[in-house]
Amino acid sequence: MPDQEQLTRFETGRGFIAALDQSGGSTPKALRLYGIEESRYSSEAKMFDLIHAARVRVVGSRAFTSERILGAILFEGTLDRQLDGRGFVDYLWKDKGIVPFLKIDKGMRDEQDGVQLMRDIPALDELLDRARAAGVFGTKERSVIHSANAAGIDRIVAQQFEIAERVLAADLVPILEPEVDIKAPDKSEAEALLKAAILERLDALGGRKVAIKITIPSVDGFYADLIAHPTIARVVALSGGYSRDEANERLSRNPGLIASFSRALLDGLTAQQSDEEFDRTLDASIESIHRASVA
Repeated sequence: MPDQEQLTRFETGRGFIAALDQSGGSTPKALRLYGIEESRYSSEAKMFDLIHAARVRVVGSRAFTSERILGAILFEGTLDRQLDGRGFVDYLWKDKGIVPFLKIDKGMRDEQDGVQLMRDIPALDELLDRARAAGVFGTKERSVIHSANAAGIDRIVAQQFEIAERVLAADLVPILEPEVDIKAPDKSEAEALLKAAILERLDALGGRKVAIKITIPSVDGFYADLIAHPTIARVVALSGGYSRDEANERLSRNPGLIASFSRALLDGLTAQQSDEEFDRTLDASIESIHRASVA
């Protein structure tokens, strides 16, 4: 069974989820935004060292506390990393009181039928065992919907639930992430198809808890029935390319939907900032996202 203290906090706490799960494909851009150009590193190992140092600075900040942050989504490599001489996951929960999640997908396939399914996840069961042993509470797995193609969306949701079953079998709580591209010309229609497909599959879970990470909907309050569903631990929202201000404004119009932001959370932070400036910038970002999440 998942840790009950963590489950209660995740389900009932007032706050949001920090997405700190930049992977190999997204790390170079994240580092550039953080003020570190590609000329600063000549290997993937060095790149991951630099992004880990950025994560350590964020999580170790006085602004990064459980008063406003419920959980954090981590990259697989973080399982083997430390913060202040402690395992990163252990530190996150035992020192900060923040629930640890792990990104488990390995990127996406090429678009077909208006969607991008997840690539295969080699050795998934072994990864889930490692995650649970490290103290991880749950997982996150992302795929993307680009248009309101019913067949494609049904395949996306079927794959998400198939992976969720394996995560649940490992006594972890999955966050399903079928993102709808904010640039989709028929975004609201895609969201209607997505919600219907998710609702169809929830009863088969037999009361086991899952979470959903989605794009902020075009219609305010559209996911209220998912938020209220007894099988869903939480519905969280990605920023999806919206600016932080726009994402916060849209989020605040959707009661019960909380943020799970990455780029929008870290926007404005740079390696060149003093600790005081870094903490002040991060504090303002966290406060704005927290306000939108509890509105």
